[in-house]
Amino acid sequence: MLSNEKAPIIPVADLGIIGMRGCEDLVQKVDNYLYSWRNDTHQLTLDAAHNNSFQVEVSCPRFGSGEGKGLIRQSIRGHDLYIISDCFNHGVEYEMYGKTVPMSPDDHFQDLKRVIAAAGGKARRITVIMPMLYEGRQHRRSSRESLDCALALQELHAMGVDNIITFDAHDSRVQNAIPLIGFENVHPTYQMIKQLINTVPDIQIDADHLTIISPDEGAMSRCIYYSSVLGLDLGMFYKRRDYTTIVNGRNPIVAHEFLGDNVAGKDVIIVDDMISSGDSMLDIAVQLKKKKNVNRVFVFSTFGLFCNGLDAFDQAYADGYIEKVFTTNLIYRAPELLSREWYTEVDMSKYIAYIIDTLNYDKTMTELLNPVKRIEKFLASRKK
Repeated sequence: MLSNEKAPIIPVADLGIIGMRGCEDLVQKVDNYLYSWRNDTHQLTLDAAHNNSFQVEVSCPRFGSGEGKGLIRQSIRGHDLYIISDCFNHGVEYEMYGKTVPMSPDDHFQDLKRVIAAAGGKARRITVIMPMLYEGRQHRRSSRESLDCALALQELHAMGVDNIITFDAHDSRVQNAIPLIGFENVHPTYQMIKQLINTVPDIQIDADHLTIISPDEGAMSRCIYYSSVLGLDLGMFYKRRDYTTIVNGRNPIVAHEFLGDNVAGKDVIIVDDMISSGDSMLDIAVQLKKKKNVNRVFVFSTFGLFCNGLDAFDQAYADGYIEKVFTTNLIYRAPELLSREWYTEVDMSKYIAYIIDTLNYDKTMTELLNPVKRIEKFLASRKK
């Protein structure tokens, strides 16, 4: 090779993508992007060219008792495997003792371990992409209680997983449980901002018209990032709790108190990692509209669980307390949610495809993980 010729960029190993039950649609979109990019650059493996896909066929059949096993139906020897798992898809079901049972996060995590075990150490490298971290809310000990997230991460490490990629972890410090393997906590900041501007074209991104609101002290770090990147003011609610009472393992919230400047007449964006029941989010929206006289309330939440259903959000939208709710397609969204007028989905499939493509070529992820330049470029193009 001549000295002025560049060495060809080759992947670490043959690429293989495994989609666990419940995330088939997301995995198909990711696979389509990767196949298209590599087909255009003539970098398809023989298997991918033959199958028109990088996906590896797996299954986790169940016995009548509810027990299961993992099966990989093709060779994965020497592959760079990426296993995508949505542990919060309650829309997937299985049969046990003649009854139809929805899969819990524990069931999904067990199936993930079954597939890793089925690989039998034959893969060159295994990366688990778990958009919403299993047991991520049980990340610290405040009394005699389990540390489930740390245990789960250590289990994956012990089984030979080399990298774990998650999105908007409830507390990313849980990675301290596995200091010897890769752990990336990715934020959908750029995609959220882009979708907001495309959905609400009259939104004005400046400190005179828009403010970022943190619903509690735990969400401050991600809200500070939005505030800094967009050049906006920041406000915060803190939860006043009744520490003399415990309900469902937690001290109930007595009230939400606001800290911040005057937001009257402004649009506001409430940013949090997840919507569980949504009670706190809606209570804050009501306070912002009634007591603070804000203009429009937008909600950014990476994961929309909506554990208590959609009725409360329907009512809040009808009463004018919320304008739009943005959540990603990283976890299961019930069909009835997708049809709601107040709901907007943020597609993350292309971003995941970029992450997989970058890691498979063993390139740096610095620019992917820090989207400041992309946000600035997008905002500049919008102004023009």
